[in-house]
Formats: sequence, C-alpha cells, structure tokens
Amino acid sequence: MSKTLTKTRTFYHLLTNTLFSSVINFTVWFAITFYAYIQTQSVFVTGMIAGIYLVATMLTGIWFGSLVDHHKKRTMMIASNIVSIVFYAAALAVYLFTPHELFQDPFHPLLWLLVVLLLFGVIASNIRTIVLPTLVTILVPASRRDKANGLVGTVSGVSFLVTSVISGLLVAAGGMLYVLLIALAILIASIVHLLFIEIPEHGIAHLEGEAAPKKVDLKGTFAVVVAIPGLMALILFSTFNNFLGGVFMALMDAYGLSMMSVEAWGLLWGALSTGFIIGGLIVAKKGLGKNPIRSLLLVNIIMWIICILFPLHGSIIPLALGMLGYMILVPYVEASEQTVLQRVVPYERQGRVFGFAQSVEQAASPLTAFFIGPLTQFIFIPLMTTGFGAQAIGSWFGTGAARGIAIVFIITGIIGLIATILAFKTKYYHQLSKQYLSAPAVPTEPQDITKARDSGLVG
Repeated sequence: MSKTLTKTRTFYHLLTNTLFSSVINFTVWFAITFYAYIQTQSVFVTGMIAGIYLVATMLTGIWFGSLVDHHKKRTMMIASNIVSIVFYAAALAVYLFTPHELFQDPFHPLLWLLVVLLLFGVIASNIRTIVLPTLVTILVPASRRDKANGLVGTVSGVSFLVTSVISGLLVAAGGMLYVLLIALAILIASIVHLLFIEIPEHGIAHLEGEAAPKKVDLKGTFAVVVAIPGLMALILFSTFNNFLGGVFMALMDAYGLSMMSVEAWGLLWGALSTGFIIGGLIVAKKGLGKNPIRSLLLVNIIMWIICILFPLHGSIIPLALGMLGYMILVPYVEASEQTVLQRVVPYERQGRVFGFAQSVEQAASPLTAFFIGPLTQFIFIPLMTTGFGAQAIGSWFGTGAARGIAIVFIITGIIGLIATILAFKTKYYHQLSKQYLSAPAVPTEPQDITKARDSGLVG
C-alpha cells in the first residue's frame, strides 16, 4: 500500500473519530443551552452561557496550541476526551443530586455549577479543533488541502445536524440525564478507536534554534504571526466577525424558541445543518479558487446581507431560509482561513498559530455575549414591546420580545457588511494575498522539513 493511500485512510479515520466526538460535545453544549432556557425562560442566562464558553475558549487557545505543538497529535486527542469525560461525570453527579426545581432560578449557584462543568468539558474538546488542521498539513498534499478543509467543514455540518436533533429530543425526554450518559459512552469509545490509529509523526518538530520546552511561548508565536504580511490583519478581521457573531450565539436559541417548541427547534436545526454539509462538500469538490482570502471576504458580504434580511419578517420561514444560506457559506470561511494558515505558517508552529488565532478571534465574542444578553433583555425587548420602537415601526415590523431580538440582528448585519466592504480596500488584504500566492507549500514529511529548513524555506 502506498504511503499516500495510507495517509488518506488515516485522515478519513481521524475525520470519522472527530465526527463522533464533535457530535457529542456539540450535543452537550446545545442541550445545556436549551435546558437552561426552558428552566429559567431567561435570555440573560443564554447570553451568559455563550459568554462563559467564549471566555474559556479565548483563555485556553494559545495554551492548547502549545500543547499540540509539543506533544504527539494522537496523545492530545486522547487527552482531550479524558478531560471531557471527567467534567461530564462531575456534572452528572451534580444533576442527579440536585432538586431540579432549583435549576429554575437563573441565579442559583447549583445551576451555574452544572453549566460551568459542562462547558469546561466542551472546552476541552477544542484541543481537537487545533489538532485537526495540523493533521491536514501532515496527511494531505498542499494542492488538495483546501478540499480536505472542505471535508472538515462537512464533518462540522454533520455534527450540527445530528446534534441539534439529538439535543432537542433528549432534553425533552429526560432533561440532561440521557445527554450525559450517552456523552460518556461515546467519548470512551472514541478513545478506544484512537488507540488503533497510527499518525505518521517522527518526533516533535521545532524551528531551528528552538528548544523543546512544553510552554506557551506566546512571544515566539506572535513573532511568527507579525512576520507574515497581512496575517495579523486576517486574524483581527476574524476577531471582529466573531465580535458580531457573538450576538447570534447569545440570542438565536431564544429567538427560535420564542416561535416553536424545543423539539421542533432541535429538528429545524437538524434540517438547517445540512447547509454545513452542502457547503463543505462544495468546497471539497471545487476548492476555494486561486485566492482564498478573496473568497473569504466575498462570502462574508453575502452572509451579512442574509443577516440583515431574515429578521425583517417575524416568521420561522425567513429565519429557516436565511440560516440555511448562512450555513452553506460557513465552511467557505473556515476552510479559507485554515488553508491560508497551512500555506504561510511553518509546520513547527502551526498548532501555536492556530491556537493563537483561536484565542484572539474569540477575545471579542465574550464581550458581545455578556453585553448583548442584558442589553437585549432590558433595552431592545422593551423598545419593541411597549417603547418607541413598537410605536414607530411596530405596525409593519411587529412587536414583542422576538422583534426586539430581530432589531439587534439587523443592526449587527449592517455593521458586519460595512466592515467587510472596507476590508477589501485595505493594504493588508493585498499583502496577504500576495504572500499566499507566492509562498511555497509547507512540507509535511520530517525529512522534507529538515531540507526546507536548511534551504531557508522554513524557520
């Protein structure tokens, strides 16, 4: 069997393993959001849950990236599962021994203990999101990495499809109990599967002159990022998008659940998640074109237009159509950034750079999530219920809590559209495009990395 075929089979095994792990971790995240909102009926709670998740993601990204670079990739995937298992088991104990009427109080400490334990278990799975793009570099030739990243997006889509359906049905049937029991079983099975997968790594790669301490090394990672023209601008652009995306993360479940039951909302998200699959498969088939940075900005323009249009009418139909279009485009955004980083960043630092990007890009979202929940609850919902907004545009726009959330979505979409159009005009867009198009392919074999370093291509 050829080396390329062996790597391809390994890649598909890891994708499958990631699929099952992602499904259960997303299920836990969706489920605790659904469960907390149903128990408390509070948008404030859903905003805080989103904020806690994003803060933890921001604080751990750089550290996780360092762990990925300084350890074998399979070891880190197994460690990720083990940590999640520990947190989920602790959360199950809290859930079983707490009177469930206490979870109806949005400020009760035991509710937030349950939430934090579950979110920390989900956060541990983010190690996998850093490992996976570095595995694409190892296992996939440079000419096919954009398409491989499309397959990664497809896996995310399948995860969301299965997750949303499972979450709604499991929460409706048994609260968080069935969710946690299934999570523990699947994560244990995932570890067993990983034990039989061999990843072709021969030691840990390091830049020339770099020691191998297992530390965060923020200074060195930052130096790599700023040395690549336009790369920091790309990361900051994604950060700004995440700042705005935190609005939808904090409010979308409350918006949807205001129109339908949790079972129906879960099933709808399952149907809408086919958009991720469609988008990922299109990328896997067609690629991203000659310049992935240009593709990223064009897709963002379309996405923000969608975010402006779907809330104009207070109905589940425009919401469903808008979110379907949005989800088809998400794999383009994720694959574009991953493909650029895999091309222009030395392999030895890809884990740290992916982790750095994750931390920086998530830095703004917690502010949005923590801020937007109370802002919507206490300003925009009253504005569109009994306030000036209801009186001024309520006759055609509609009134009530859902329309207050809709106003926030529209304002967010307008800001995002303007920012993306302006990004096309910056020098950083042209600098990074030139850097990507002129950069040599990052080598994947250890001996090739050594040759590249000696020739000056790496390090």
